[in-house]
Amino acid sequence: MTITVLSNARIVDPSRNLDEIGTVVVDGATIAAAGRSALNQGAPEGSTIIDCSGLTVMPGLVDARVFVGEPGAEHRETIASASRAAAAGGVTSFIMMPDTDPVIDDIALVEFVLRTARDTAIVNVFPSAAITRGLEGREMTEFGLLGEAGAVGFTDGRHTIDSALMMRRALTYARDFGAVISHETQDRSLAAGGVMNEGLFASWLGLPGIPREAEAIPLERDLLLARLTTGRYHAAQISTGLSAQAVARAKADGARVTAGVSINHLALNENDVGEYRTFFRLSPPLRAEDDRAAVVEALRDGTIDIIVSSHDPQDVDTKRLPFADAADGAIGLETLLGAALRLVHNGDVPLPRLVDALSTRPAAIFGLPGGSLVPGRPADLAVVDLEAPWVVREADIRSRSKNTCFESARLQGRVLRTLVAGRTVFEA
Repeated sequence: MTITVLSNARIVDPSRNLDEIGTVVVDGATIAAAGRSALNQGAPEGSTIIDCSGLTVMPGLVDARVFVGEPGAEHRETIASASRAAAAGGVTSFIMMPDTDPVIDDIALVEFVLRTARDTAIVNVFPSAAITRGLEGREMTEFGLLGEAGAVGFTDGRHTIDSALMMRRALTYARDFGAVISHETQDRSLAAGGVMNEGLFASWLGLPGIPREAEAIPLERDLLLARLTTGRYHAAQISTGLSAQAVARAKADGARVTAGVSINHLALNENDVGEYRTFFRLSPPLRAEDDRAAVVEALRDGTIDIIVSSHDPQDVDTKRLPFADAADGAIGLETLLGAALRLVHNGDVPLPRLVDALSTRPAAIFGLPGGSLVPGRPADLAVVDLEAPWVVREADIRSRSKNTCFESARLQGRVLRTLVAGRTVFEA
C-alpha cells in the first residue's frame, strides 16, 4: 500500500473547523491523518514525502451542477473530458445534470453514466436524475428506483417546473426517500424573450431584459411548498438579493432549504457583457453589481450554502452568434477555484467558508463521500498555491468546449496537484 505524506502544508478542513500548519498522511485510498500532530511518530518507512511549504491542502472540490454532453452531444463534452477539466481545477467529485439526449430519467441512463464514469473518468462522477420525464414538467419519474440505481438527487436541470402541484408532489415523494429536490427557478412568462438582466445597461444595448422577479416569484412558491411538505429543497442557483432574502426567511422559518450560487454570479456582473460578448450570456443572467454584492454577503453569512461552476459547454455553432440568438451557458470546472479565490484575496469571504461552500457543504447536502480530511475518509484532496498568478488561455483549456467567462482573465490561486482516492490525477 502506497503511503504519501504531504508535509508543512496549511490544512483547511471545514468539517473539523481546522485551519493550521501540519501534515496530511494518505494511506492507499484513504486519509490516515491530517493536522498538526499527524506525524508525532515520524513519517512511515517507505512513504513518499512531498514538501508543501507555502501551499494549502484542502478537501477536493465537490461541484453540484455540471452539464455534460454525453450522451447525445459528445462534441461539446464527454464524461472523460469533463473529468480531466475537473481534475485540473481541483474538483474531485461532480454531480452531472440530467439534461442529456436522451434525458437521464430512467435506470438504464443512470447506469450508463455510472458505467461510463467508472471506465473513462479520473474523478468521481455522480448522476442526478430528472424530476419529470423528458424534463417536460408533467409526469414524475420513479424516484425510488432511480435512487437505488445511483442517482444522488433530482432536478430538471435548466428547466423550471411551472406547476405548483407537480412541485408539491415531487417534494412529498422525494421526502419519503430522503432525497433532495434541486430546482432552478425562472418564470417563463416574465422571462420570455429576455436575454440579459433587465435594467439601464440592457436598454443601452437594446437587448430585452429579464427582471429579478422572474427568479424570485417561482422561488418563493417553492420555498412555501418546502415548508408545506417538509421536503428537502435546494435552490440550484440564485443570483439576486431578493432571492437570498427569500432563502433566509425560509431557513428562519425552519424549512429544510439550502441554496447554491454559480461562481459567475459571484465574480461577474452585467457590465461584463460589454460589447455583446456571448460567452457572458448565462441563465440566470449576470445581474447588477448590487445583486452581486448581495449574493456574496449571503454566501459569507451562510444563507447561500454552496458555490457551483454551472459548467455548461457550448460550441462555436451555439455561441458565435448575435447575442440574442446565442445559447446560454459557460464552462467553469477549471476556473471555479481560481475565480472563487478572488473573494478571499479581496477580503469578502474567509478561506474556510469558501472551502466549506466548494467542498464540505455540497458533499453533506447530497450525501457524497468527499468534502473532508477526517481520517478514514476518501483521500480526495487538492494542493493549492493560493498566491500563484495565472492567466486563463484558450489553448490550455481541457474541456472540449472553450466558452469560458474568464478568457484572458488574470487569476490568483492555482491547483498544483489533485488526488482522487489517493491517486494523483492532476499535477501542474
